[in-house]
This record gives sequence, C-alpha cells and structure tokens, in this order.
Amino acid sequence: MADDGVLIGFSDHPEMLRLDRANRHGLVAGATGTGKTVTLQGLAQGFSDAGVPVFAADVKGDLSGISAAGTPNDKMLARAKAMNLELHPAGAPVVFWDLFGAEGHPIRATVSEMGAILLSRMLDLNDVQQGVLSVVFRAADDEGLLLLDMKDLQAALTYASDHASELGAKYGNVSPATVATIQRKLLVLEDQGGDKLFGEPALSLGDLMRTDGSGRGYVNLLAADKLIASPQLYATFLLWLMSELFEELPEVGDPEKPRLVFFFDEAHLLFRDAPKPLLEKVEQVVRLIRSKGVGIYFVTQNPADIPETVLGQLGNRVEHALRAYTPVEQRGLRAAADSFRANPAFDTAEAIQALGVGEALVSVLDEKGAPTMVQKTLIRPPNSRIGPISPEERAQLMAQSPVRGLYDQVQDRESAYETLQARAQAAQAEAAQVQEQVAQQKAQPRPSNRQSMAETFAKQLLRTVASTAGREIMRGILGSLKRR
Repeated sequence: MADDGVLIGFSDHPEMLRLDRANRHGLVAGATGTGKTVTLQGLAQGFSDAGVPVFAADVKGDLSGISAAGTPNDKMLARAKAMNLELHPAGAPVVFWDLFGAEGHPIRATVSEMGAILLSRMLDLNDVQQGVLSVVFRAADDEGLLLLDMKDLQAALTYASDHASELGAKYGNVSPATVATIQRKLLVLEDQGGDKLFGEPALSLGDLMRTDGSGRGYVNLLAADKLIASPQLYATFLLWLMSELFEELPEVGDPEKPRLVFFFDEAHLLFRDAPKPLLEKVEQVVRLIRSKGVGIYFVTQNPADIPETVLGQLGNRVEHALRAYTPVEQRGLRAAADSFRANPAFDTAEAIQALGVGEALVSVLDEKGAPTMVQKTLIRPPNSRIGPISPEERAQLMAQSPVRGLYDQVQDRESAYETLQARAQAAQAEAAQVQEQVAQQKAQPRPSNRQSMAETFAKQLLRTVASTAGREIMRGILGSLKRR
C-alpha cells in the first residue's frame, strides 16, 4: 500500500486505487470461484492499513481470515515474486458483528429507525399493506409512542385494527384484514430471527468508524452466513445501514481518504424484485453519500445485476472472469465490457472470458476523477490469512474488542408496549370503579323507579367499557385517550 492508494495488483505497472477517489464507489464482479473474495479481502486490508475503517458482510464465513496473519504458500510466493512484491504477513484489526449475536456483537436498530418503507421491503408488503404500515407509524408518532422493538410494533398494529374507522378518517383507509396480514408476516420475520434486529442499544455509527492505536482502520465484519438464508432481511438491513450513514454523517466533500468504505456483497439481492421507490432511494444514497466521505463497493457476479443508474456511479472497477453460454449471460458480458474505457491492445469482452483465477480487468479513477484505460491485472495476494479463523481465535478477538460490553445486553426501556399496557390497566381500573359505583347506587333506596341522569350515564359507561371484555378496553390504549 502506497501513501496515496491501495494496491490492487499489477498489469504493466502497479494498479492503485487512489484514496482521494475511493469515495467515488466501486464494483468487484465475476463468476463464482474467480477470486472476488480474495480481491475484497485485499482491498479491505489495504484500506485498513491506510487508516480507513471498513464494513463488510462475511457471506461465506471465510473473510474472518483477514484478522490473522497469512501463511503464503509456494504459489502465492511465486505470484508475489512475479510482481516484484514482498509479502508482509499480518492481520487487520477486526470487530465481529452478528445480527443473531452468536458470531459477533449483536447489531440492532429500532423499529422507528428502520422506518415503514424499509420494513415493508423486509416483510415483502404490497403497496396497500405498506400504506397501512405507514399509517401505524404516523399514528404512533402523533401519540408520542416509541416504536423500538417488535412487541412495540405488534401493540401498535393491534391498536390500528381496533381503531380502523378512526384512523381511516384521519389518515386514510385502514383495513383490519390488511393489519392481520402484516402481523402474520411479522411472525414469519420473527421465525427467521428478524426480531433480534430490533431493539436497544441500537448501533452507534461511530463504532463502525474506529481506528486502533497504530492508526489502522478497524474492519467490521458482519457474520452473514446464516443471515443470507433470509435474503430480503440481509439486503434490507444493509440498505438501512447505508441510509443511516447517509442521513447522519456530515458533509465533507472529497476528503483525502474515505471516512468509511462499505462493501455490499451479494449486491444482486438488493435490486432483485425491488419496487421503483426503493430503487430510487438506493440511487439517491449512492449518488450523494460520497459527499459524506463514504465509499460503497458492490460485490456481485455480474455487473448486469446492478441497475444502470447505479452502475454508472461506480468509478473504480475490478472485473473477474465471466462466462457467457446463454443469451442472457452474453448480454451481461457485453454490458460489462462496454462499461470500461477500451484498451486498443485487446478486445475487452474476449479478455473477460479468458481471465484465470486471480486475474481481473481493472479500471480506476485517476487524479482528475476520470476512469483509466482498462488493464489486464494480476491481483496481489493478501497479507492476511485466506480462509476462516477458528472459533477459539474468534472468541479471543471478541474478548479484546473495543466495543465489548456495549451491545451484549438488551435494554428494554419504556416504549409503546409498556405505555399501552399502562393505559390498558388504567382503563380496567376505571371500568371496575364504574361498576362499583353502579352497584352502590343499586343498593341505595330511590324515591321513584326513574333512573337519574348520573345513573343512566354510569350504566351506559359500564356497558361500553365492561361488556366488550378486553377488546374495547384496548380501544383507549393508543388513540382515543389523550397523550400523556
């Protein structure tokens, strides 16, 4: 790694990714088994060595090797020698994260932070269902109720069902049947472990942007080998994290080096079957987040997996081999070739198909921000271990983690669920008091058989509150009682 860039590999010269252009985003693409993971690992360690924190999802479980010094084999040593490169085996500082809390520190967001749009994507809701969910968020916000975890959201949905006509008059149509569908989809999400994502303490973005005592950036690895089994949960969580970075970080323009580099592996999951509003949000985030000093690097099998509006913003590109046997694959190959600045020395499409493992076509941004001519490149071997670390090594690193103890225990402060419970208990107490008053009035002699106005009102209130059992008591929980 040079002072001003990260070494990708060698063509007829060193191919360097400039640090002052690294926030202009990038792409690492190629078929399975062509070397994308090793490229990602080398880039992540290069950024770390340059003092740039990194976030990456460890989809296969083998990126954890970046935390340990490598042991170069004869093949790696021969490749390094051919590049006139001296290897210095070393690991990078790493913080492990895990939505499920098993292979790393728990990583959480509140329901309110996730928002109705992204939660709808996570639950695969249609437009009508998303609209109802938005009403629930709005009503809770108007009532000053905190939606932190899944039980808060379930309580708010119960309210929406019981107050459908009232909410419909204020916010728009709310169907109890639609609410029930959303609740069923929440149960599916819980079965997938998604409920563990929501709650407190929520992730502080500053904990993803740490450097160690020697100035190296921490590599934040999200254990995703299990998470990837729920692709919408995986993709929506990473999109939420990108959006939070965009929303929360201040503008810095084009810094000398990024404040954070974000690798989005299996990027096709983000765009597959995504509705237009979500795609527009992704495009906006990618276009504007560079001014916050964040570089986004998509990792996928084929550049065709990424919409043109996003692909056009990825200035730094590493293309491993692609196979083109079907018409769809051939179109993807041509699109990949056309995205490079052509090199008159070879045909780009033919070169992509002929690349071996550990070889790639590389084009990066120069000092003026223009893409360089595409070059056939040997990817440099990483200094860290290729392959996963052991559970014992992971446990040792977890014990030394700079965020140890900050997220391990769930906090459950008063929020919507607790507030609603308190209001329900107050309603029950009020019903009991009314019932007692009516009983006392019945026990007292009356001058006539005509009911007094007070008694009539009391009996009517009792019927309203008590005769509907638990359901009508709950009606006053969120909306009809005044905010406290």
